[in-house]
Amino acid sequence: MDRRTFLATAGTGAAALSLGAVTIPSANAAPAPVASAGAPVASAHAPLLLRWFRDTYRSMEAMTTGLGLAVDKIDISGPGAPVPSRQTSPTNIGCGLWSTVAAAGLGVIDRATMERRLDRTVRSVEKLERHHGFWLNWYDAHDGSVLTEWPGTGDPVRPFLSSVDNAWLITGLRIAADAAPTLRPRVARILATADWSYYYTPYDPADPVAGPGQLRGGFWTDTGEPTGHHYGALNTEPRMASYLGIADGSLPADHYWHLLRTMLPEHEQEQHPGGGYVAMDGVRVWQGHYTHRGRKIVPSWGGSMFEALMVPLFVPEPEWSPRSWGLTHRRYVRSHIEHGLEEARYGYWGFSPANIPEGGYQEYGVDAIGMQVDGYASNTDRTHTVDGAPLPPPSAFTNGVVTPHASFLALPYAPDEAIANLRALDRDFGAYHAGYGFRDSVNVGTGRVSDYVLALDQGMIAAALAQALRPGLLQRPFRTGGFQARVRPLLTKERFSI
Repeated sequence: MDRRTFLATAGTGAAALSLGAVTIPSANAAPAPVASAGAPVASAHAPLLLRWFRDTYRSMEAMTTGLGLAVDKIDISGPGAPVPSRQTSPTNIGCGLWSTVAAAGLGVIDRATMERRLDRTVRSVEKLERHHGFWLNWYDAHDGSVLTEWPGTGDPVRPFLSSVDNAWLITGLRIAADAAPTLRPRVARILATADWSYYYTPYDPADPVAGPGQLRGGFWTDTGEPTGHHYGALNTEPRMASYLGIADGSLPADHYWHLLRTMLPEHEQEQHPGGGYVAMDGVRVWQGHYTHRGRKIVPSWGGSMFEALMVPLFVPEPEWSPRSWGLTHRRYVRSHIEHGLEEARYGYWGFSPANIPEGGYQEYGVDAIGMQVDGYASNTDRTHTVDGAPLPPPSAFTNGVVTPHASFLALPYAPDEAIANLRALDRDFGAYHAGYGFRDSVNVGTGRVSDYVLALDQGMIAAALAQALRPGLLQRPFRTGGFQARVRPLLTKERFSI
């Protein structure tokens, strides 16, 4: 995602939440059963979560143009109607699709409205310019044209095919086709030419640097040149593209084992990893881990919440791999909580790429649980830790930026703490907009709240709330077919060294 790309150059579905006897309106087909791998959410929270979903979906409606394409963001700071951006990306469009399916599944819109909205979006997606079966990174959401200049600045936009952004649009299309059977033939035709091997560099044991068995970040279509990096880190959001390609057979299954749990021990990274080499399906895998506050964990690239926890909203990693993926997900959330409350003493927690409250966009995270040296900090002032050095005192963590969507991603793993954190952000800073849900971020040092809501972050919130209120609703396309036959066995075999 241009501004949001995590360049891992080194190289549950979230668990079901039990809501007791609360009744959520059912869609025509019941979701597949989901095993609970997280702490239960008390049924008393269900009305609050549903209210949060309604307002979040209202923001998605406000972001959706007449073509059915969700814009990148809206400005909700003024007294009138929200002001939408012109640009949209494949990720934004995917977020709009699955949010609409979730809205119908939760009874916020009726089925006919869902089908009409999905049809409108799919009709526009069919007409968008594509290359090699994939979509470019930026379009004008209001007329469907490819953006060549950035709105507001006039800066040139170079045409780019992003592997990770295309994964999120394809995720949304699969969910739409599952929810609306009349769309299935059209979506199948759309996806027939989306061959993930286009991004794949096969593994070359004689030169694993040139042939890492990983996915390219993307290709520039004006020259046909690929990016200089591959997505090497496993615990990052690009693994959704890896899962999709393995599931449809366009990527070999051993691609999964060529992704890095940590960088190899001889490479410079955030901390020297523990672990050891193991053989997995004939591949020599470095099963590395970091240790943070006494807990072994598989790091992400930058330490942000959505790198680790966006994918399990759809692919049931904690259920299929409870002692590996399920365990590291829970520890990842705990690291965010303790960083916010104990290490930095912000009084709040949850850090992920977001709008800077004062303007712009920045990656936020817990630096210690990301591989990148001087990776994503939890504050705009970018206070970092370095391997072997003592942690800076809490006074060094000024202008901390907390992102509400991070708490929603934590719901399956620390539900009471996540809800309490969100309530505190609303109570203390007015972070919640009664019409459009949570604003994108809060500077908890100055009290400045973002003027924006972003489609990506609202899309994550909508999916997380759907999983909490109706487990499995958005996961069905990722529990059958190639996901069941090819992806699940890999996750079942996974043995992190944690």
